[in-house]
Amino acid sequence: MRTTDRARTTQRTYEVRHRTRYTYSDDVSSSYGRAYLVPRSAPGQTCLASRLDVEPAAAASSESVDFYGNRSVYFEVHTRHRVLDVLAVSTVEVARAVPDLGALDDRSWEQGVRDVAASTLRAGSAGAVDVEARDMLLESPQVGRGGDAAAYAAGVFVPGRPLGEALGALVSTIHRDFTYKSGSTSVSTTLDEVLRKREGVCQDFAHLAVACLRGIGLPARYVSGYLETEPPPGKAKLQGADASHAWVSVLVPDLGWVDLDPTNDQAADSRYVVTAWGRDYTDVPPLKGVIFTEATKSTLKVEVDVVRVDG
Repeated sequence: MRTTDRARTTQRTYEVRHRTRYTYSDDVSSSYGRAYLVPRSAPGQTCLASRLDVEPAAAASSESVDFYGNRSVYFEVHTRHRVLDVLAVSTVEVARAVPDLGALDDRSWEQGVRDVAASTLRAGSAGAVDVEARDMLLESPQVGRGGDAAAYAAGVFVPGRPLGEALGALVSTIHRDFTYKSGSTSVSTTLDEVLRKREGVCQDFAHLAVACLRGIGLPARYVSGYLETEPPPGKAKLQGADASHAWVSVLVPDLGWVDLDPTNDQAADSRYVVTAWGRDYTDVPPLKGVIFTEATKSTLKVEVDVVRVDG
């Protein structure tokens, strides 16, 4: 796994703009939506301000926090429309240090699994269970246990391998073995299909990493958010050129939850903005909902900008 330089662990402030535009071939009489587009509270991250603008204007809206602490906004639109525009604008301060996986090499991954299992029983009051950690060990709609993913994990987590080395190897191996290809998969693509095709997008690679980690007994969660991208030298950053991103977070001894990005073969640093986390994509899609319409066709356009505002 590639390491990131010290400059990437310093404090940064971003303005994140995420615009989603649906265009329909006929009128929509009503639209009901839920957006996971507001950055959440997370270690090393503070959301300073946020807003969600809906056009046509929402007749009703409310914000709530789910079981995992994610913020979401529910809205209703009852004005007839053929274009629905949802714009989320947030200002986020990030100061996330790169984890030292080498510090975990004093134990094998098997011992690490045993240590985490013991610690989840000691959380909170005596005998209490870390419910979220236990939840992130279970099967979920898009991440199963066993099968091809288990066989893939076995090639990385060989008996006795040091824990930190094994975690880094998982990220690097997925990055090496799979080709990033936009449009090659959809939200309904299964892990077995991804493993057969050996291509996909960040969502698929995050799901695979989650499956491998849960399969060996380490709690792992799917993380959605953003990654600041940099244009080639001498080139201006294009408006809307960024995108939403996904990676994995794994619970390990001593360090707690550690965020790793198999798409880019690195650990998360201050370029990463966390929006939400859950068992898999189905828990935290950026936008989902129901519409009432006779339209037979629709198009979706998403524009994302992650811009530093701290000079």
